[in-house]
Amino acid sequence: MNGLVTGETSIRDAAEVEDFARRCFGGGPGDRLGIELEFLVFDLGSPARQVPLDRVAAALPPLPGGSRVTFEPGGQLELSGPAGPLPEAVARVAADVDAARGALREAGLALAGAGLDPVRPARRQLRLPRYDAMAAFFGSPYGPLMMCSTASVQVNVDLGERPEARWERAHLLGPVLTAAFANSPLLEGGPCGWMSGRQVVWERLDPTRTAPVPLRGDPVAAWRDYLLDARVMLVREEDGDGERCRPVGDGSSLRDWLAASRAAPVRPASRR
Repeated sequence: MNGLVTGETSIRDAAEVEDFARRCFGGGPGDRLGIELEFLVFDLGSPARQVPLDRVAAALPPLPGGSRVTFEPGGQLELSGPAGPLPEAVARVAADVDAARGALREAGLALAGAGLDPVRPARRQLRLPRYDAMAAFFGSPYGPLMMCSTASVQVNVDLGERPEARWERAHLLGPVLTAAFANSPLLEGGPCGWMSGRQVVWERLDPTRTAPVPLRGDPVAAWRDYLLDARVMLVREEDGDGERCRPVGDGSSLRDWLAASRAAPVRPASRR
């Protein structure tokens, strides 16, 4: 089946991209919050040494707040808390952070809430097909840094009953929050020249998918155009050994791909 796969939806042309963008702004009465916290993990006895993610996973206890545990390609620990009202969401993920931090400390490890690894070079631990293709697509130096050396606080907010207002507010607050949470001035043991080295990595990684969506006119149209103009990162293909991911390196945007892929038996997957 041709087209961009987004969850359970297959998108085959620009009109369906617009329909997808419109459904993203459906809004509703909900007012929940989802919190995802990423941490760099350090060995207390040897901070310059990379910590194998298997060691981290083995030390983690059952988490009382119900956060989902995953790892980023460099071994960064991610806790994704259950969505809920603000006080509940914060309380549950805070309990999980406390439990994880305490257990890891007993194992000689420490969680660091920094946006960019200040000491260690970028080294990838996860070798999944998608990550292999992603590494080839982004290239050096910003691809390895983003995948293996960055961490963040991610907050997911319902659009509520006035999605356009929250969309505008998120854009206006973005620079303020970037400045308020700037805590990554170091890279490989020395100053990187910025208070938020992580932000610089993301800005220079691939502006077609990491630059802010333009705040102009109809947000649905702005989001649609942003999706269509993003470069296609990889193509998922099935072979005898299972799924394979092939990086797309010709600079094709999703708009280009949808116009040309009607005859191609592949499924492009674009990820911001």
